[in-house]
Amino acid sequence: MKLFRKRKKRTRLDKFVNTLIIFVFILLILPQSFVLPVEGMKKNDYNQNSYWYYPWGKSGTHKGVDIFGRKGTNVVSSVRGFTFATGNGKRSGRYVIILGPKLRFHYFAHLNSIETKVGEWNSLGEKIGTLGNSGNAKGKPDHLHYSIISWLPHFWNIDNEPQGYRKMFYLNPIDYLNDCYNIPK
Repeated sequence: MKLFRKRKKRTRLDKFVNTLIIFVFILLILPQSFVLPVEGMKKNDYNQNSYWYYPWGKSGTHKGVDIFGRKGTNVVSSVRGFTFATGNGKRSGRYVIILGPKLRFHYFAHLNSIETKVGEWNSLGEKIGTLGNSGNAKGKPDHLHYSIISWLPHFWNIDNEPQGYRKMFYLNPIDYLNDCYNIPK
């Protein structure tokens, strides 16, 4: 009887491991299509030089881009993926993290509202919240802070700038935004 129980547990573990492998494989090979994360945004709604700007408050450097707009404007999933986390942080305010293709986290902060739940699948361009000024953006112009963080290190991105070693995990979201507008790198 004990042997049967062990076998049953092993079967469950095998199913879990197989499911996990398939999930990771799909996220690694799934092509990354990208759409602008704020509905109706224009190329002058963000600063071309804001990524890795130094000094930037308590975080030291600005590890993303701020996209300005009207409070309540729809924020959409810039990629296909699962809602990995949502919450309300002291600095970030209301935030959503989506795990998308190539095992990259897409981080949306300072939201006015969150309209997705952990574990939900988000289609490309699906509404996940609304633009706001929550967290340490309170009292500042309404905007979305958007970052892309990779699980897999990009060692070639490391440089001598302040906190430059962290660039192996933070990807420049401005490159992705500019691609939507056909602005050369």
